Amino acid sequence: MFLKVHKAVLGLLILAAFSPTTAYADDEIRIDLPAGGQLKVRNDFGDVTAEVWSNSFVAVSAVIGGDGSTRLTRSPIIIDNRGSVITISVVRRPIDPVVAIHLKIKIPENADVTARSLRGTISSSLSGAPSEEKQPFQTRLGSGGRKIDIQTRAGQIVLSYAATAEVATAAPEIATANTPRKEPELLGANGPKPASGTPAEPVANDEVSEGDVIRVDSQLVTLNISVIDRGTNRGLMGLGQSDFKLFEDGAEQRIIQFDSSSAPFDLVLLIDLSGSTKDVVKLIRAAAIHFVEAARPADRIGVITFAGEAKVISQLTADRDLLRQRIETIDTARGDTKLYDATNFAMEELLRESKKSRRSAIVLMSDGLDGTIPGVSGQQGSRRTYQETLRNIQEFDGVLYTLWLNTEYQAMNPQDTQPEAFDAGHDRMKEMADAGGGVFYEVEKLTDLAGTYEQVVADLGTMYSLAYRPTNSTRDGKWRAIRIGVSSTNAVPRGKRGYYAN
Repeated sequence: MFLKVHKAVLGLLILAAFSPTTAYADDEIRIDLPAGGQLKVRNDFGDVTAEVWSNSFVAVSAVIGGDGSTRLTRSPIIIDNRGSVITISVVRRPIDPVVAIHLKIKIPENADVTARSLRGTISSSLSGAPSEEKQPFQTRLGSGGRKIDIQTRAGQIVLSYAATAEVATAAPEIATANTPRKEPELLGANGPKPASGTPAEPVANDEVSEGDVIRVDSQLVTLNISVIDRGTNRGLMGLGQSDFKLFEDGAEQRIIQFDSSSAPFDLVLLIDLSGSTKDVVKLIRAAAIHFVEAARPADRIGVITFAGEAKVISQLTADRDLLRQRIETIDTARGDTKLYDATNFAMEELLRESKKSRRSAIVLMSDGLDGTIPGVSGQQGSRRTYQETLRNIQEFDGVLYTLWLNTEYQAMNPQDTQPEAFDAGHDRMKEMADAGGGVFYEVEKLTDLAGTYEQVVADLGTMYSLAYRPTNSTRDGKWRAIRIGVSSTNAVPRGKRGYYAN
């Protein structure tokens, strides 16, 4: 749920496992609408412009405000694709500025179109010259077949044919049952500016396939859950959706998305290099390569290092040889420890790169000594505060594992890092893992790091992902407590304990 427009166009995001984070893009989203399918469009906060074109898919974009210059912290658009039924809707949170949100859609020929505006108007040029139509407006385009229903509360609905040149424009291939499905890529070159570091190159937009939910608001909540056997302290595998019950503030919720423990992950290694010597870096490289070798073949892995700033060593990839080559380039880094900036950067970077079919996790290795902690010797530290970072971790739609490396030494004078600072680094790393639904590991010696990475991989292999739409839809910023029940005897679920309803 780190779930957070360029020019006049609202960016839409294909999210992994119903992520509650938002990104931005220039281009429209395209969704295949099969013959006989249904499209339902509702916008209670502005106009809807619908253009008919010769393509078989629907295209969606939006304008925020009259000139498109207004920015929202979270996009209000939800697109739910269930194959034969596609729903496009608009929501606006109480804290958002009161501006119009105008939808622009392009719809296929051969459709039965219905349009309604409770207090607005409907204009159509589909049958010739533009005219104002009675409500509800109904028309058949071509031979019909598809059903398209457009509704607004007080906005204007405008129906027309797309320009000839636009209709003739070749469309990108749309995934169907008879063609190999291309994995949709994450959109968003114009997302929030990272606190520091080297951002990845943006990935082009793509189509929306059946089963996808394009969500740029936090209407859906995702949980990543490990299930441990109380007797053996090992992860339980092979559970199904029916084995889980989910409660929010005591009220049972309906699970609408379930991924088994075998579903692949996008994994980011986030490695603290501050103060590292050449010999230390060699051990860090060896441990990272051990992590790559231990991970499942279907998992993609990325690597980010940090000290004064974050640096992308490798973007997400399943190419193990390439990963080893990139890891071998890791070298010492200068600058004060900016742990919180780097953690926020990694979450934003993972959002940019992750594929919608993937679950996400960050594995952070550090001694926790951000320069903002009182008693840390002579460091400036992060621009992001610890509390801000902790809140963003709670909102992050992924798992955060923390590996605390013990670097404590005896302070000989007041200028040295003090014992209470080491304690604070330890405790904050633990709290970050708890907030991120992951596990906290203590690494007493750097030589133990490779074995700890192996434990993390094993733990990730026992993780399930569940998503639900809360029955309490009020977005009041308050904490929602979550409880998971598992039918299996001696099963103990472990994950995030709740979220803020932003």
